[in-house]
Amino acid sequence: MKNSTLKLSVILVILFCLSCQNNEVKQHSKQNKKEVTAKEILGNEDYPAIAFGGYRQTSRDIQPTVEELKEDMKIVSALGIKIIRTYHTKLAHASNVLRAIKELKSEDPNFEMYVMLGAWIDCKDAWTENPNHEGENEEENAAEIQRAVDMANKHPDIVKIIAVGNEAMVKWAATYYVQPNVILKWVNHLQKLKQEQKLDKNLWITSSDNFASWGGGDNSYHTNDLTELIKAVDYVSLHTYPMHDTHYNPSFWGVKEGEIELTETEQLDKVMERSVAYAKSQYEETTKYIRNLGVEKPIHIGESGWASRSNGFYGKEGSKATDEYKQGLYHQLMREWTKKNGISCFYFEAFDEPWKDAKNPGGSENHFGLFTVDGQAKYAIWDMVDQGKFKVVTRGGNKIVKTYNGNKEALMKDVALPAIKKELN
Repeated sequence: MKNSTLKLSVILVILFCLSCQNNEVKQHSKQNKKEVTAKEILGNEDYPAIAFGGYRQTSRDIQPTVEELKEDMKIVSALGIKIIRTYHTKLAHASNVLRAIKELKSEDPNFEMYVMLGAWIDCKDAWTENPNHEGENEEENAAEIQRAVDMANKHPDIVKIIAVGNEAMVKWAATYYVQPNVILKWVNHLQKLKQEQKLDKNLWITSSDNFASWGGGDNSYHTNDLTELIKAVDYVSLHTYPMHDTHYNPSFWGVKEGEIELTETEQLDKVMERSVAYAKSQYEETTKYIRNLGVEKPIHIGESGWASRSNGFYGKEGSKATDEYKQGLYHQLMREWTKKNGISCFYFEAFDEPWKDAKNPGGSENHFGLFTVDGQAKYAIWDMVDQGKFKVVTRGGNKIVKTYNGNKEALMKDVALPAIKKELN
């Protein structure tokens, strides 16, 4: 009996020691894990980026829960993503995303996810019949910026970038755009906080906007305030959307007459290669403008994506741009080009968000995700399903499976070939 008691005591001591050792290893792992900065993340192929909204309902009044956001972060991580982009601070979404990541890191010290935190900026009387684009909604804008500061200070290990405004200067954002001096004001405010050690000195500040807003388009954007803004940000975050220009500026769109003898798949490949070349030209024109100012700043892509469905301008009754096959080609080609050239691309976007055009379920804005709302993987990432990347993750209790049941022949029936180029206006 004494021997049995002695043996049990020895076993308990060993187990206790092993437990302590394991905790020490975990703690050591936490302490020795190198904390990376935005400078080290952006342009680094080991840190792929994506735009993220976790809204699963047709209204943002129904906020995703922390548990749902943890579910999404696991899926995004399985996709290989290391940094996501958010857009607002007023709603619970952004703070809950940060909480979700914090909890996941606590549960698994090896879990790695960073955030480009967006602060929404509006003009005075935005979203009314008479927006005043020469002024700003100062009270709301100040509150957005302060919340971003608070979140960045609360989660310095997660928040690596603050973006002042989203497409806040481009003039087709007719209900809310502001002049560059407004964005400049808030960028300078944040940079001053860094100098005063009230924000992490390694936190990068930018604004994320259409390529034209950064000087890559119409000369009307070429102002002194824009020049000062370009000098003030830590890097330029530009947006490029060839998909939209398949309707608004289809100079690159369509099958060329010399390609008619090719197979349909080859024709589609050529069309999508030109689409990426078009995005590349917008990036290069913006880069040229900025370099001609004598400014050497990193330039990354804050948004670029392709919808998988549209019942409007981009669908079968329009430019015939949207389907999962073309989306898949665009995603592949954009990732290849940006990776090769050391450009971070916050690909738009991770999941479909049905609130964006709630009254029109077939609207393109609802269908930019690489995943559907219920977690089905679209054609762009079918190969990752085959590789077993999503075996241990779910969305809303649903396993991650391929759209179309993985039947490419069925998928291709929904693919429309764009018009022959001579037929385009």
